[in-house]
Amino acid sequence: MRRSLNRGFTMLEVLVALMIVATALIASLRAIGSLTANSDGLRANMMATWSAENRLVQLRLSKAFPPIGKQIYECPQGDLPLMCEEEVIASPNPRFRRVEVSVYEAAHPERRIIKLVQLVLSP
Repeated sequence: MRRSLNRGFTMLEVLVALMIVATALIASLRAIGSLTANSDGLRANMMATWSAENRLVQLRLSKAFPPIGKQIYECPQGDLPLMCEEEVIASPNPRFRRVEVSVYEAAHPERRIIKLVQLVLSP
């Protein structure tokens, strides 16, 4: 009795192994793409928060009583072009004004990233 000494993989086994590896690689690429997109969103949110906070700090440090109204201006952070919308609203107490700063991406002005609100006291 002679036994065959062929100890290799069959073509079917190799193809099944390649399909498993390909599926794992595709899933990994999707996960990396998702993390990248999420990272970009977090970065934009952080930069927009800095822009809004910068404006509110300017108001606090200037100790000026802002006039009622709305203004839109550019407020880029780093390489991210942003647009800020500042709205000053009268409050029930005439010594206070409500300041709302909303930040939008310049490329997508319909999508607000963040909105910060602060009350400003008359000097």
